Amino acid sequence: MIKQLIIVLITPMLLIATGSKEQVVDHHMVSSENVLECGPSNTTFDPGEEITYQLAYKWGVINMNAGEVTFRVEDLGNRYRFSAFGRTYAGYEWFYKVRDYYETVVDKATLLPLVAKKRISEGKYRLYENVKFDHDKGVAIALRGKTKETAVKKEYPIESCMYDILSILYLTRNLRFDNLNIGDKFPVRFFMDKKIYPIEVIYGGKDPKKRVKANGLHKTVIFKPQLRKNKLFPDGGEMSVWVSDDQNRIPLLIESPVSVGKVRAILKDHKGLKNPLDSNLNQ
Repeated sequence: MIKQLIIVLITPMLLIATGSKEQVVDHHMVSSENVLECGPSNTTFDPGEEITYQLAYKWGVINMNAGEVTFRVEDLGNRYRFSAFGRTYAGYEWFYKVRDYYETVVDKATLLPLVAKKRISEGKYRLYENVKFDHDKGVAIALRGKTKETAVKKEYPIESCMYDILSILYLTRNLRFDNLNIGDKFPVRFFMDKKIYPIEVIYGGKDPKKRVKANGLHKTVIFKPQLRKNKLFPDGGEMSVWVSDDQNRIPLLIESPVSVGKVRAILKDHKGLKNPLDSNLNQ
């Protein structure tokens, strides 16, 4: 579940086709190379940043706060460590208990992933994974299994400028969208769980007065990822995301369909932002 919710959080920011050529689907399809270059200068975050989102399910008139995810940035000299810890709230754990941890170490200059780890505990499901990225050879070397002791090593081909689930989140916060038109689409790909996931994103323009629960009014930019039917999103559909229209470029509110109902991720808390949250109209 938390993996799906992390995807809900990061998908709107994935506007880079990671090494692919421009794909023309219709007259609105735009090359993502015009939006974001591989390895741009970072202007949106600093070490010490910590952002937490509350995760809630909506099913008809029922609204349930199920858990939260916290993202952190740490300084490792010439590298960053990105991490995400997701957990269900105690009142929800009678139904389904989650404790998920994701961690990626990246090169500071390019934000390319060097090592990505995950420890997944969802109900009775367990997964351990440690992936080393060899960008020169174009392979990802994964040690994967239910536990570290039972994990099996295997290599997977990757393309140039290939990011993972966490590194691409921070990379794409440095995206450029000033010259985009409403309706422009972007092909998106990133490596996760032994394969490359393709997603298409629509630029929805700006909403200058979006009300975000417990956060008031914000200046926002809207993205609408088109969810293909797969294990993560079995019903497909369209996600709606509101990103802060300021120098931080953080997601403020995300709404996405799931198998039953809708899931929402709402900004709960933040600290250590590199820039003032100027999107907030209540200040």
